[in-house]
Amino acid sequence: MTDTTTDTDEPALDEREQRAAVRERYADIAMDSSSSASCCEDGDDCGSDSEQLGYSAEELDAVEPGADLGLGCVNPTAIAGLGEGERVLDLGSGAGFDCFLAAQEVGPEGSVVGVDMTPAMIEKARDNVEANDATNVEFRLGEIEHLPVADASVDVILSNCVVNLSPAKPQVFREAFRVLRPGGRLAISDVVLTAALPADVRGDPSSVASCIAGASPVPDLESMLADAGFESVAIEPKDDSDEFISEWDAKRDLSDYVVAATIEAEKPRSDQA
Repeated sequence: MTDTTTDTDEPALDEREQRAAVRERYADIAMDSSSSASCCEDGDDCGSDSEQLGYSAEELDAVEPGADLGLGCVNPTAIAGLGEGERVLDLGSGAGFDCFLAAQEVGPEGSVVGVDMTPAMIEKARDNVEANDATNVEFRLGEIEHLPVADASVDVILSNCVVNLSPAKPQVFREAFRVLRPGGRLAISDVVLTAALPADVRGDPSSVASCIAGASPVPDLESMLADAGFESVAIEPKDDSDEFISEWDAKRDLSDYVVAATIEAEKPRSDQA
């Protein structure tokens, strides 16, 4: 088994530092109208091609410009199997690209809520609602560890390369479990850790905010999901993700340490299950 422990006893950033680094980075992206930054280091010209992330040309054409910031790692709507009338929640919704795609799949009888902790990103997403005439989409300011969403009110939870950014991942999954209805499902994408991170990456604020230093190994994620109450947990690494992850840092090949993955799980139909 690959050793994914870090190669130093030096502590990583504390929760306050992690949140500040993430909020600052994504506020900057939201306020830069020309940004398509991807999960790459600040200043690197490495915006991901959205087709590499699993989006079809038809999906890219279906949403008005301004919502696709190239920030994800795998298209979560491709694994969600969304149906007409479903209620969808997107964790870390950014400028709203995945929300607008989901809204088209669930139709006018369905609804989509995006939650993001960055005020500038929420403002950008709300502007995009009007541009996309998305009457069944709304955006709420909040942290994914403390969702502004009612209990058992959601059918499907999406997220695209965001959970790794949280300093309290078990709490994220507990909140996801809380807001899902019995029988609801989690269909998210993220990066997972495959090898020990160098010390200078693990403690670097820009690496935390760029989807690297906060990545967890698959067994850890499986345990977090099970502890939160989820069943039918399936985490599938995407080996071809090295094609874009290798471009995230000009100094080193980050695909030596992380890989993109789809993460699926279900809430039992009975909370007592």
